[in-house]
Amino acid sequence: MDDSFTIAGRTFASRIVLGTGKYDDLETMRAAHEASGCEMVTVAVRRIDLRGASGPTVLDFIDRDAMALLPNTAGCYTVDDAVRTARLGREAGLSDWVKLEVLGDETTLLPDPIATLEAAHQLVAEEFTVLVYTSDDPILAQRLEQAGVAAVMPAGSPIGSGRGVLNPGNIRMILDSVKVPVIVDAGVGTASDVTLAMELGIDGVLLNTAIACSGDAVRMAGAMRDACRAGRDAFLAGRIPKKLYGSASSPVDGHFAEPPRRGA
Repeated sequence: MDDSFTIAGRTFASRIVLGTGKYDDLETMRAAHEASGCEMVTVAVRRIDLRGASGPTVLDFIDRDAMALLPNTAGCYTVDDAVRTARLGREAGLSDWVKLEVLGDETTLLPDPIATLEAAHQLVAEEFTVLVYTSDDPILAQRLEQAGVAAVMPAGSPIGSGRGVLNPGNIRMILDSVKVPVIVDAGVGTASDVTLAMELGIDGVLLNTAIACSGDAVRMAGAMRDACRAGRDAFLAGRIPKKLYGSASSPVDGHFAEPPRRGA
């Protein structure tokens, strides 16, 4: 059953987006990407040697025929730095897509909402396809959509914290507030976090540390793949409503008729 989704005219079968940092080695990274089934990977422009002077880089271990490359502005704390980094990635031939990050401080690694919106306006004007890391504020998500971004990516919890999606209410409000794809970005710790996130009805989830820093990155990547599928299927199937009291699993009325009694 086709359950693909589209960002800026490009269709993806996998709803997982993976990062490229923190792996023990690049071969493990590549194997984890393959095990996850992902079709988009994000790379930090500021952390790669675009000239290749120091030998093979992360780019040499990404199958760009099978996976879309999403350069990001990780490590940027100002509008100017973020815009300059996005331009650098495009000029180096990486992509005209960009995951925009403008962080507020080094302690929380949460996005600076004002600077993020300003940078989004500027990059959209320069014809970038902008997927934007943002806070879980539904009003800001609306403003970013109005600015012309291709997707909003609210944090489930702080980057690398492994605390999961702590704000399902806000994520649901964002889903109700915008029409562009919503991808939860940051905070995933294990497979159940991905399942719970997908059950909210989001379009996808971006993660990195939970795989790269696990005991077995390739095995965890496979677990994330399966968790994403399970959560998406559960959302599409529709969960039962929560009730305060119990309800018999074998009802005497409703969907199933009471079996005939002996001698009747």
